[in-house]
Amino acid sequence: MELYRLTATQALRKIRAKELTVEDYAKSLLKRIQERDSIVRAWAYLDPVQVLNEARRLDQIPQSQRGPLHGVPVGIKDVIYTKNMPTQHNSPLYEGSAPQVDAASVLILRNAGALIFGKTTTTEFSATTEGPKSRNPHDQLRTPGGSSSGSSAAVADFQVPVSLGTQTGGSTIRPGSFNGVWALKPTWNVISREGQKICSLNFDTLGLFARSIEDLVLLADVFELEDDEAPPTRFLIRRAKFAVCRTPIWEKAGPGTRAALEKAVALLKVHGAEVDGIDLGPDFRDLPQWHATVQATDGHVSFLPEYRRPKGKENLGSSVVEQVENTERYTHADQLRALDGMAALRPKIDAIAGRYAAILTPSVVDEAPVGSHTGSYVFNNMWTALHVPVINVPGFRGKHGLPIGLSLIAPRYHDQRLLNVAKEVGRIFESEGGWESKL
Repeated sequence: MELYRLTATQALRKIRAKELTVEDYAKSLLKRIQERDSIVRAWAYLDPVQVLNEARRLDQIPQSQRGPLHGVPVGIKDVIYTKNMPTQHNSPLYEGSAPQVDAASVLILRNAGALIFGKTTTTEFSATTEGPKSRNPHDQLRTPGGSSSGSSAAVADFQVPVSLGTQTGGSTIRPGSFNGVWALKPTWNVISREGQKICSLNFDTLGLFARSIEDLVLLADVFELEDDEAPPTRFLIRRAKFAVCRTPIWEKAGPGTRAALEKAVALLKVHGAEVDGIDLGPDFRDLPQWHATVQATDGHVSFLPEYRRPKGKENLGSSVVEQVENTERYTHADQLRALDGMAALRPKIDAIAGRYAAILTPSVVDEAPVGSHTGSYVFNNMWTALHVPVINVPGFRGKHGLPIGLSLIAPRYHDQRLLNVAKEVGRIFESEGGWESKL
């Protein structure tokens, strides 16, 4: 196996056993990027000299002083501050900007020994659906999704084993599905957002990308995602009870997602699980509009400073300007109705999800669409609004042979339980779902 194909867990095991140096691993990844960058274009900033210098420094650290992620390369979405790399938000207003501080998430990774590899592409401020330069590694005519475009594409293309993204609507789960990788949007606010550009204080969540569930677990442990009660050592599918939720906007699902969900239900049943269909009922039907209301009104607050800068408005995308100018004419009464409505539903979804091993639901409308538009997040925003943890599990394919993932949902602050369930579910979906990366 080429070194660049190693997962973070595999590479870490070899580094600890002195079978692999961080420098050699980094060189393999850099060679992969050199070969593929003209196609995938996942990086907003990458300095190979800087990467190799840091890799050599890490190799010099004594074994006894090494952290739990020693030498693991991580891509960082370019809305998250890095003290030795620019953070440009895909905006001309911040071209060349380099704050001399790490975001809290990056600081945690550095202290764990991670190799901060570079900055991955994003849509403007993670707030638009018009993609950056990045392309889907499985089909360069298609989007990798967004707004965490480069973070997901780089992991899928074996350019880095893990990466950080963010999610305000569907910016982690959707690109996870489009690129055929694992993606975790944890419970809201379990990972600090200090030092990253905020779109919505009420929704923004740091997200994680990986090619294996073991790597998601590795990162979750470093970020101390802990449940009140430790889940069982191993979750068993047989006799486990799942819920399948098609959501109130099921009519928007394309044939690929419909087929994937049908096959997933059949696979779970074949492996001995019980699967109930659930309808969340009329209480949850206003969630998409409530999410839109709060995202827009939070966006007004978040982007007003950029709007007010000299030539700020002229250098902002139309959707960002519309949020600042409140073109939808949302009132404070609308905002309060949405905030209070979502808050009331969160304990309700916790109770519903708590009766099952997990809720199974769509991640996307269908395969990644052709073009630069990052795709619809209609199957993501309600779960983001509810603050629950979500994992995209890859394994299915659409009519064009491209990946389609499905989401697993758990109650808030049950992230480790969800990871535990996803490990066994993913084992089935990845081996029997019908999709396999040809990269």
